[in-house]
Amino acid sequence: MKKKIRLNHFLSENGITSRRKADDLIKLGTVEVNGKLVLKLGCKINYDDIVKFNGVRVKYKKKIYLLINKPKGYITTTKDKFRRKTVMDLIPYFFYKKYRIFPIGRLDRSTTGILIFTNDGDLSEKLTHPKYRVQKVYSVLLNKRISSKDLEKIKHGRIYLKEGRVKVLFIKLIKYNKIEIGIHFGWNKIIIRMFKFLNYNIIRLDRISFGGITKKNVKLGNWRFLKNKEIKYIKTKKNKSL
Repeated sequence: MKKKIRLNHFLSENGITSRRKADDLIKLGTVEVNGKLVLKLGCKINYDDIVKFNGVRVKYKKKIYLLINKPKGYITTTKDKFRRKTVMDLIPYFFYKKYRIFPIGRLDRSTTGILIFTNDGDLSEKLTHPKYRVQKVYSVLLNKRISSKDLEKIKHGRIYLKEGRVKVLFIKLIKYNKIEIGIHFGWNKIIIRMFKFLNYNIIRLDRISFGGITKKNVKLGNWRFLKNKEIKYIKTKKNKSL
């Protein structure tokens, strides 16, 4: 284990937030090291130093990486005030209680597919920050046949939502009303709104790949650990459209 680590990295490694956002927390005066308030960015600490965030000690945690195949009917959040089912119900409570893992990104309640859980803030940032342009691939079943004209509109970026123009990474026709589409945007309900723009309703929406990782052989509602090579791939990949 390294003798020294940057404070923002330590906070990120232990599931508090991303490394970038940890700097904001430090500047706000919410972090103490060995009983002393730290406001200076770039501070390095030892792993055995006593770090507190908002008065609560941050303990070094083992990094956990899970992949689940989310079924319909689950909210992508750690808690829900209306007591609806959340994705946390799909994993052993032990992982959340001991390691404080959390879902990366979101899937709509009616959307199925791959969702990654971790307590690694750096990995979370790598998969969600817009600058990394992480590829997400969806299987989309529509309520009717999609026209070649509309396929061309999607392919050439002629879809406009309130956030701006939508440029897809690829689109592939599987069946007359079924397609696969790759995007890097993280806009809320982007796939649903794209097809609504073209006057289609989605019958089934399934995320089949996230950052190059697939849910192959993972049944709906089940989970598995990410493989070391998958974790390494995400963390070291520098090219756009991960």
